[in-house]
Amino acid sequence: MTPLNVLSVASELYPLVKTGGLADVVASLPPALAKEAVRVCTLVPGYQPVLAALEEASEAHRFAELYGGPARLLHGRAAGLDVMVLDAPHLYVRPGGPYLDPDGQDWPDNAWRFAALARAGAEVARGRAGAFVPDVVQAHEWQTGLLPAYLHYEGGPPTIMTIHNLAFQGWFPAAMFATLGLPPAAWSIDGVEYGGGVGYLKAGIALADAVTTVSPSYAAEIRTPEGGMGLDGLLRARGDRLIGILNGIDTAVWNPATDDLLPVRYTAARPAGRAAAKVALQARLGLDAQPGALLYGVVSRLTLQKGLDLLLEALPVLLGTGAQLALLGTGEPGLQAGFAATALSHPGRVGCLIGYDEALAHLMQAGADALLVPSRFEPCGLTQLCALRYGALPVVARVGGLIDTVVDANEMAMAAGAGSGVMFAPPSRDMLESALLRTASLWHNQKLWCRLQRNGMRTDVSWKRPAARYAALFREVLADRAS
Repeated sequence: MTPLNVLSVASELYPLVKTGGLADVVASLPPALAKEAVRVCTLVPGYQPVLAALEEASEAHRFAELYGGPARLLHGRAAGLDVMVLDAPHLYVRPGGPYLDPDGQDWPDNAWRFAALARAGAEVARGRAGAFVPDVVQAHEWQTGLLPAYLHYEGGPPTIMTIHNLAFQGWFPAAMFATLGLPPAAWSIDGVEYGGGVGYLKAGIALADAVTTVSPSYAAEIRTPEGGMGLDGLLRARGDRLIGILNGIDTAVWNPATDDLLPVRYTAARPAGRAAAKVALQARLGLDAQPGALLYGVVSRLTLQKGLDLLLEALPVLLGTGAQLALLGTGEPGLQAGFAATALSHPGRVGCLIGYDEALAHLMQAGADALLVPSRFEPCGLTQLCALRYGALPVVARVGGLIDTVVDANEMAMAAGAGSGVMFAPPSRDMLESALLRTASLWHNQKLWCRLQRNGMRTDVSWKRPAARYAALFREVLADRAS
């Protein structure tokens, strides 16, 4: 295979800065691509945790002025990866999160903060930042959507725009176009203009050499008016340049056979260690010590997208089967309050931790008997991949990447020995309640439950196949550009 250099540009990188699955993907894909003769250098903003973790750093490029102050590109290593960091303290070193201020509101200068990231990516792409010169550029999410625009209008290597969640598009008023440094021709329906303003993700979709999203089923869904979030026409127009490539997970980090965060390690062949994890999880969240109770877990952002309001409504059915619920997550205040109140009113039956705790997330996957993902839409989902790996049966809505990763334990699938979870559709309270009753029925047949559990644990949820598909796509867009 011909070796390739790929510049990956993203606004998050696990474990340094994370608000969702984007950070995990950006961190775990490069090692898998290395096995496909693809060297990845990852460009991320210079948030304080990123700068603190940067090792062996050298200055690769300097900006005299970049949206309000000087900046520089640093090239080094962080989180075990080859990284470039846009060191611009006036844009990135501040309290709060990468997108929201301490009060939970969007930073008012987000448009310029992420235009700067795209502009820096264009400099690297055109070989102006040291020895690393990429053959292909991969831009992740709306925060990098202007990068394909810069390279389209100013020249540079081929680009791939990767959509992780179409719901987040990065739209800003038209007045900011003048600050972007793009030619007047870019202000058009075929360029960055969208709905009378500047559409960052729209620009990336329109101007990249190829567009990917994180599962084949989601790629089909976003072509429709129901799933396209206003961009379905453009996505249909991109035709065969829109490709769904399923996410994987880092199977070294998520491995119950070697996981130091578990009380007892275990494997698909010897799963007995899950019992100790269940005891530990029940104790951690104040649940009654009932080894025979079906214990559901939730590890999720608490949002309407994730269908957690449906779960609140369906809790009487869940509890009526004798089951317990353990929840870890943070998100919309109403849902946080709803689950906290439910835990108070059902002590020993419902336990929740509002927030995020990486060690507890591992314990949840190992200690829960089933994992609930009742999403209204789900581009891919990583939590159900971890559940399969750890032997927690996914109970999921039949949407997006959940379709592509979980095999419903229906009669025909079970006859073929192929089931790995429970699926329901549409994502509604009634259908979720039906799925909870079906899951309880499966739980009472422990021989069958264990078979489904083994099926899940033997599922390949690694990056091996997805990385091969990405590597082939990188080589394809490069060949297309050369022809």
